[in-house]
Amino acid sequence: MTEQSGEHVAVNRDHWDDNAHEWVASGERNWAREAPVWGIWGIDNGEVPLLPDDLTGLDVVELGCGTVYGSAWMARRGARRVVGIDNSAGQLATATRLAQQHGIELELIHGDAEAVPLPDGSVDFALSEYGAAIWCDPYRWVPEAFRLLRPGGRLVFLGTHPLAHVTAPMDGSVPIDTTLHRGWFDLHRLDWTDAVDEPGGIEFCLPTAGWMALFRDVGFVVEDYREPRCPATGDEVTFAITPTWANRWPSEQAWWVRRP
Repeated sequence: MTEQSGEHVAVNRDHWDDNAHEWVASGERNWAREAPVWGIWGIDNGEVPLLPDDLTGLDVVELGCGTVYGSAWMARRGARRVVGIDNSAGQLATATRLAQQHGIELELIHGDAEAVPLPDGSVDFALSEYGAAIWCDPYRWVPEAFRLLRPGGRLVFLGTHPLAHVTAPMDGSVPIDTTLHRGWFDLHRLDWTDAVDEPGGIEFCLPTAGWMALFRDVGFVVEDYREPRCPATGDEVTFAITPTWANRWPSEQAWWVRRP
């Protein structure tokens, strides 16, 4: 079920290194925020509470941290040790600069979130907003998150909803529409490197029941699941999706799971 070659790791590293400059401004905006917002629609943490208000004394990791604003928000909530890992040196260069600028101490690792160089049971809380949640093979990164967590530890993540993938045209043209272009049950690896519009890297997603089965097989207990709704309407395309589409159907999904 996994991609044995790990080709996507190298492909995605090149993609994000080539495009890291496009994410500097959004990283700076999010670092300047005190209150977290999530996803492509900027939904408030009160509606999609990926982060608890208090992380005092906890060891945390952000899987696929990008410009590492998620880690900054965790540090501001009192986390004791904050580790961010990302596949892109370009993204981490921005992350390092912003951490120094804001005076927040973080541990940043250039590496693959499917194979994190941390010991078993070394963290209490793991976060991924897009990051590993869509750019890593779930059959690899979810068991890896389980390995990293101590008993009682939680993994929370937000990424693309499977419905947004099955309604994406096969040639990668945008925006997504209301036609089912690909099958639901076999959803896993999506290669956008040759997309007609906005060529990208290799993404991953499972159908909802596939996520549930994976969590059960790994050993996670599902605590919550949400499908955030875009609060606005409009025809402007954002990451292949219009607000009108995302106001009618779920474009994103959020999961809260716990290691017993």
